Amino acid sequence: MRLFPILLAIVVMGLIYALVFQRDGVMALVTEPDTGDTAQEAALDASSSDTSDLVGVVVVNSVARVLDQAVQLRGQTEADREVELRAETTGQVISEPLRKGAFVEAGQLLCELDPGVRQSLLQEAKAQLAEARARLPEAQAKGPEAEARVTEAEARVIEAQSRLAEAKINANAAAELSTSGFASTTRVAATEAAVRGAEAGLISAEAGLRAAESGLETVAAGIEAARAGQQSAQANVDSAEREIARLQITAPFSGLLESDSAEIGSLLQSGDHCATVIQLNPIMLTGYVAETQVSRIETGAKATGALASGEDVEGEVIFISRAADPVTRTFRIEISVPNEDLRLRDGQTARISVASEQSAGHLLPPSALTLNDDGELGVRTVGDGNIVAFFPVEVVRDTPTGIWLSGLPDEAQVIVIGQEFVKAGVEVVPHLQEVGQ
Repeated sequence: MRLFPILLAIVVMGLIYALVFQRDGVMALVTEPDTGDTAQEAALDASSSDTSDLVGVVVVNSVARVLDQAVQLRGQTEADREVELRAETTGQVISEPLRKGAFVEAGQLLCELDPGVRQSLLQEAKAQLAEARARLPEAQAKGPEAEARVTEAEARVIEAQSRLAEAKINANAAAELSTSGFASTTRVAATEAAVRGAEAGLISAEAGLRAAESGLETVAAGIEAARAGQQSAQANVDSAEREIARLQITAPFSGLLESDSAEIGSLLQSGDHCATVIQLNPIMLTGYVAETQVSRIETGAKATGALASGEDVEGEVIFISRAADPVTRTFRIEISVPNEDLRLRDGQTARISVASEQSAGHLLPPSALTLNDDGELGVRTVGDGNIVAFFPVEVVRDTPTGIWLSGLPDEAQVIVIGQEFVKAGVEVVPHLQEVGQ
């Protein structure tokens, strides 16, 4: 049942082929012969018979043009900074709330909590600090006295050692004299008793030295304890002051309130939401660029954005990601755009164009592309003597009106119809087609 449409399609294809590639032959068949041919017409007929075996192709004259290779991508606007302010302590809100959309300055109060007994705790901590500071000089004053006792005890030890040495010398002399009969036994006994007394005095002096040194160590330990008590009291004061400072939640930078601040009378626990502040000047245009084009973008490059609302904005690239998204294999870029009047909002869709280096290219229809025997993508052209040549090309950009190609000479006759039926090095019959036909 479908045989007739198939036959009709075959006939139409044959007619198209005959009209495009065998135009001269068809015209010769339908043209009525003229009996009054001149010699010049006869020569033309001879020339036509010489090229009747050559393949006819359709070509266009293409001239290279400067192409701004701007990188095109889609993205959206994002706030430069956004922060959710949360409570760091527990307390009841005692400040009037600010409504969303209000502009706040850096340091402006957003939420204030009831201090409760925190001021009393701070005063108590300060009193303990004053007491600890007073103890330290008292402990330090005992140090010189203990050191003096150690010095005195050391002197007594030296004195006792001298007496012992003297007693030993006298005892040895008395013993030698007694052997020679020049000293009595009583004198020998007295000198030995003096030696034992000197030894006892040395032991007592050494015990006194140890006691003095122990007293000095006790004084040093007391000084360290006083210092530790002072540091502990200072830490309590700092902790109480930080706790009081947390009662006031302020804006970290100038911006707009994206949410109402906490209502007066509400109880905030640690981590509860107070307000959200966003900064929209400058605003960021963010997008993701393919890995094949990311090398064409540099920091500081000019960029434009066409918003869905119809507005056009300009800025410059300030960030290019060094790590690709693991799912899409694309790289995030950020473009800073001035927004003094805050007319741009967070989350608007935009078509982004990032400027890149300029180069020359040819705008041709996609059908002109073909492959050679090695599988290279390129186009076939007609050169001197109507000889076909093949040029490998690279696709620079795809547009609704055609594709931009690089790799061709500045001027070329590109085959747009019939390139699949010829090869490089063969002669053809070119038929010029005007661009746009």
